[in-house]
Amino acid sequence: MRAPFLAAALTIAITQAAASAPCGGDFGAFVDDLAAEAVAAGQPPATVASFFQPVRPDPAVLRADRAQGIFRTEFTDFARRLISQHRLQHGRRNGEVHRETLERARRDYGVPPGILLAFWAFETDFGAFQGDYNTANALVTLAHDCRRPELFRPQVLAAIELYARGQFDPARTSGAWAGEIGQVQMLPADILESGVDGDGDGRVDLKGSVPDALLSGANLLRNLGWRAGAPWLHEVTLPDTLDWSLTGLRSELTVADWVALGVEPRHGSLPAGETRAWVLVPQGRHGPAFMVFPNFHVLFEWNQSFVYVVTTAYFATRLEGAPVFDPGNPDPGLNPDEMRELQRRLEARGHGVGGVDGILGARTRASVQAVQQELGLPADAWPTRALLNRL
Repeated sequence: MRAPFLAAALTIAITQAAASAPCGGDFGAFVDDLAAEAVAAGQPPATVASFFQPVRPDPAVLRADRAQGIFRTEFTDFARRLISQHRLQHGRRNGEVHRETLERARRDYGVPPGILLAFWAFETDFGAFQGDYNTANALVTLAHDCRRPELFRPQVLAAIELYARGQFDPARTSGAWAGEIGQVQMLPADILESGVDGDGDGRVDLKGSVPDALLSGANLLRNLGWRAGAPWLHEVTLPDTLDWSLTGLRSELTVADWVALGVEPRHGSLPAGETRAWVLVPQGRHGPAFMVFPNFHVLFEWNQSFVYVVTTAYFATRLEGAPVFDPGNPDPGLNPDEMRELQRRLEARGHGVGGVDGILGARTRASVQAVQQELGLPADAWPTRALLNRL
C-alpha cells in the first residue's frame, strides 16, 4: 500500500488485516472473511453486505494478470510502440486544450504538464479506453488470488469506503483489470486520499471529468513525494571509459560527479551540480542513456515496470520539447525463453532474480550486473546471448 487513507482506526485495521490476510480457498468463504474484516474496520454490516452482494470471481482478470507480455519488450521497441504519432499529436493538442487545468496542477501540486499528459496517454489514450472490467469483481478476484493479495485486499476495503460515501457502485463501476479507475487509472485507496474535485461540481469523477482526473493524478504524485520544479530525466551521452558498474538505480552520484566522469547532456543542459542523479542504460552501454533524478523514483509508485517508467519519463520530456532519443546500436537482447534460462542460471549461482518469469525486472538487472562484475565483463546490467553462453 502507499499511504494511509482513512481515519486512524480504520487504517490500522486494514493494515493489520492485510499483513496476515488469507487467500485462495473457497471464494464464498473468502468473501465472508473480507466482509467480517470490513465490519471490524468500522463499516456498517448492511453496507458491507450490499457491497458484496453482486460480487463474483472474474477469470478474465486472472488471465490478464498472467499475460503482461508487453513488459518483456526492450526499451527502444516499447517506447516506439507506446509513443505513436497519434499520442504525440494528441498530447500536444490536449496540452493546449487543457492548459488552464495543467497549469493549475503545476501551481498547486508541483507536477508539470508533460508528466500528467504522458500518464494520461499511456493509461487510457486520453480517456478513450478506460477499461470495461467490473472493478469490484477485479479487486476481490485479485485479493483472493495468492499472487499479490497484500496489494489488493486493502483496495477492496477502500472500495467499500468509497461505496459508503456514494462514490462507487459495485455492480456498475468499471475500469482496468487490476482495479484502477478513471482517465489516469487510480486505485480506490488513492482516490480516497488524493481525489480532487477539479471542476467544482461537488464530487470526484475520474471517469468523466478531465479536471478531476488530472488534478487527482497530480495530487497523488505530490503525495507520493514529487518535488515541485525538480527534474526527472535527461538524455545524456557517455564515454566509452565509464565504469559501467556505476550505472543503474543502485549507484547515486551528484550531477557534478557524473560530469567529472565524462557524462554530458545530449541536448540542453543538466541540472545544478549538487543534484542527486543516477545514469541508466536500459539496453546496455551501446544503447540509449539517460540521467535520472529523485522525481524519477516517484514514478515507480504509479507503475513498477522499469521499461514503462523509463518510457513514461522520456515521453514527458518529449511533450515538454526534448528531441527524439538516440537509440544507439545496442547488442541484441534475449527472447523470453532465453531470459528464463538466464534467470535459472543466475539463481544457480546464488543471485536472486525475483522469480523465473522471462522479464528483465529490477532484481534480474541487478543480478546481471553483479555476475558481469564477477566475470570481468562491462557491468552494464544488459543481458546478452554472449553472457548467457558464459554462464
